[in-house]
Amino acid sequence: MSFDPWQAILGRIREAALLAGISDQVIAQLSVPKRILEVSIPLRLDNGGLEVFTGWRVHHDTSRGPAKGGIRFHPELEVKELMALAASMTMKTAVANLPFGGSKGGIRCDPSQLSRAELERLTRRFALEIAPMVGVDRDIPAPDVNTDEQVMAWFADTLWMLSGQSAWAMVTGKPIVMGGISDHAGATANGVVTCTQEIARQIGKPLEGLKVAIQGFGHVGGPLAYLLSSLGMRVVAVCDVHGAVLAKGGLDPYELSSYARHNGTISGFPMAEPISASQFWEVPVDVLIPAALSGAIDSEQARNTSASIIVEAANGPTTPEADDILESRGVIVVPDILANTGGVTSSYFEWAQDRQGFAWDGETHALRLKQFMERSFSDTWVRSQSLGVTMRKAAFVLALERVAQAIEIRGIY
Repeated sequence: MSFDPWQAILGRIREAALLAGISDQVIAQLSVPKRILEVSIPLRLDNGGLEVFTGWRVHHDTSRGPAKGGIRFHPELEVKELMALAASMTMKTAVANLPFGGSKGGIRCDPSQLSRAELERLTRRFALEIAPMVGVDRDIPAPDVNTDEQVMAWFADTLWMLSGQSAWAMVTGKPIVMGGISDHAGATANGVVTCTQEIARQIGKPLEGLKVAIQGFGHVGGPLAYLLSSLGMRVVAVCDVHGAVLAKGGLDPYELSSYARHNGTISGFPMAEPISASQFWEVPVDVLIPAALSGAIDSEQARNTSASIIVEAANGPTTPEADDILESRGVIVVPDILANTGGVTSSYFEWAQDRQGFAWDGETHALRLKQFMERSFSDTWVRSQSLGVTMRKAAFVLALERVAQAIEIRGIY
């Protein structure tokens, strides 16, 4: 991996620490993950063969509460990526002012090459291997890249069988019948939409007619196309791992989603013009939303994009070098540790409801999610204006102040 996500987030933490006057002792603690567990996962294949996969669970910091973070299945997964994602979760939960720390985990595998039965066996064995690190007050996993509520159901059931208790709050992003909530799947997209609305309001840009490009068309990018279009914005370009499409008058999000569901990609969508991945970044737009994997926006993309606003739906999509270029060009970036906190905020709601044994109605959930996102955006925007820095730097300052306060009050034991 040429882009080192761990060094990237450490650089951002240290930069923000100088702005916030955070002590070197606090930064020393945050510069090393609290714990990393690496496990081997033997899987009996349907054909009788055996394959051994590698998995990890990383706790970055738990000063503010139990660790919180997703589980991803990806063929190129590396521990440094998980370390960075866990640190990002520490920052996210602090920006959102949730009572959590940061964690992340996953298995290096390609789930598309596994049968449903193989995927279930792999998930359950992984849950068994990392069970000592997981618990209602210790670490609460959730879905992430290439995992969904079914994977979480297998994961949760395994933990419950091990403990002998149906502790629903051990895992979030579960099916409703297992204590999940109906709005969890779309919470990240809804949070991104709220941040898009808020940044447009702050700089005085009406949403109606704004042109948008979305990189990634999965669990977040797909709903985003529909939600943004419903606000009057024009989603003109979309890109996924297989290709990119352009419709200058605006893509039909319903037809595009339907096509992607049936074909596994947006590539070849007949109601749009095919374009290359490099052309995607050069499409004239007002708003760019990266909603895929980390490191997607490098120096070249930062120079080529015409967008005046970038709202980061993905985790760590912008390299530090690209960040500097975007800042020099006056591009406003709503950072991932703010923009995509809708998912972890919704997970917090699910965790709280499971612990209380009392389910909220959908209206209450939607209202509280919007309130939390607006509050987090406002806190970050105000700090950005008072310090005269980018929203990313302001978000890291805000998060570090909250984490540092917890570390210093708790002391070293």
